Amino acid sequence: MLAAGGGRIVNIAVSSSNLHRAGLVPYGPSRAASEALSRIMAAGTLASPSTSCCPGGATVTGMLPLDAVPEGHAFVDLAVMGPPVVWLASDDASGVHDESIVATDFTHWSRDRSAVRRS
Repeated sequence: MLAAGGGRIVNIAVSSSNLHRAGLVPYGPSRAASEALSRIMAAGTLASPSTSCCPGGATVTGMLPLDAVPEGHAFVDLAVMGPPVVWLASDDASGVHDESIVATDFTHWSRDRSAVRRS
């Protein structure tokens, strides 16, 4: 990416509530480390923007038992990751760097970001 003069790093993260569930070793700690790596790359000397995106809740990935979601809640559809990841890989995201985006909040986040850029 450096030789090509650009690019973007999008780290797929998990919601913090899923990092410390019983029985999720080494998954939880490794995902926490990947979030830290994304922040370190963003602060480092890499010329390419680095950001992370998480679903915003537990998803059906096989890492959590289907009864892991408390009563009254539901798993987040993994498809929620599509729009923010595609956008982060686009030229429209050229000013985004060192962000942690929650996919379930992406529409609200992008509206707020657009409002700030217009003012």
